[in-house]
Amino acid sequence: MASHLRLHLAAAPPPLLHHHHQRLHRLRLPRPPPNPPFLNHPPTASPPSPSPLLPRLLSSSSSSFPARARGGSSIGGVDEEEEDGEIEGEASGGVGGLVGEDSAVFRLGDQRVVSWAYFGGILAVVLYGLNVLWIDPATGFGTSFVDAVAAVSDSHEVVLLLLTIIFAVVHSGMASLRETGEKIIGERAYRVLFAGISLPLAVSTIVYFINHRYDGIQLWQVQGITGIHELVWLSSFISFLFLYPSTFNLLEVAAVDKPKLHMWETGIMRITRHPQFVGQVIWCLAHTLWMGNSVAVAASVGLIGHHLFGVWNGDRRLASRYGEAFEVLKKRTSVVPFAAIVDGRQKLPEDYYKEFIRLPYITITALTLGAYFAHPLMQASSYQLPW
Repeated sequence: MASHLRLHLAAAPPPLLHHHHQRLHRLRLPRPPPNPPFLNHPPTASPPSPSPLLPRLLSSSSSSFPARARGGSSIGGVDEEEEDGEIEGEASGGVGGLVGEDSAVFRLGDQRVVSWAYFGGILAVVLYGLNVLWIDPATGFGTSFVDAVAAVSDSHEVVLLLLTIIFAVVHSGMASLRETGEKIIGERAYRVLFAGISLPLAVSTIVYFINHRYDGIQLWQVQGITGIHELVWLSSFISFLFLYPSTFNLLEVAAVDKPKLHMWETGIMRITRHPQFVGQVIWCLAHTLWMGNSVAVAASVGLIGHHLFGVWNGDRRLASRYGEAFEVLKKRTSVVPFAAIVDGRQKLPEDYYKEFIRLPYITITALTLGAYFAHPLMQASSYQLPW
């Protein structure tokens, strides 16, 4: 209607009427009403207002996957707050679209020096506190804890299984209670509590395993066979590439950024929806093959059992948090590596390899190589503890 009126108003006025003995008069068009009615004249078509999703779709069209959901507020930063689980991109999961988050994204321009300074400070405090309050036999409680568990049985296998079970119950239990706990004390406080309890228990289990890994009954011996060492080394290296992609955002691990329950979908997640489980199985099989004794078998049973429960519990938590979006992701991914790719449920993009050429994966690779060369130092440190 507005454009219809503009056409009339813009038209040239009629010519002046001349009369021999009368004044000249200009014909005037009637003034349109202040609020023109829209009932008698259909409105002209106007372009639809842009959808709020359009900028996000346009921004992601060049890379075939959405940007990672922002990590919320950051200590020392001014990140824009965003609801947990609100994922940018094609939420409908259309052809080629993702319902999950693009994993291992690291943009240098998004980083703040102050955030990483906080991370370094928090890491230093945590390591110092862990040493004083738990590891150091003179001041910590770790030795008393391990001695109490070891008093249950003279069997190293039983003690190692008990240590693993205690860690698993606390770790998975606190993960299951995360949503409730965060509502009570907040995301950051719950992450600190979670790490403050889980980390000492994990250190105790690892140190006990290192100190007693050859104390069990020898079941087989293959260390002298050509190629076994190389097979075990390569398997262990691959296992770490699967084990640690869950820590894509170190700032969230240290509670510098507000911790979130992420639903990753790219990178290693295309191969398996539960990379930690797969990585732990590979690590356990490799080390059990190499050591060939009952302690290694006990460690593998405990660790694989814990991660097998984590598969079920992780899917349950994601389904509870993301609902239908997780069901879509679940249908096009698999727990067994490559299964969804083989049967056609997972369509790999042509530039899939680029999802691995990212700083977090490069960092994991470097740390894995560093951990291998640091094995003598790790073993020497463990031997100093009477665990």
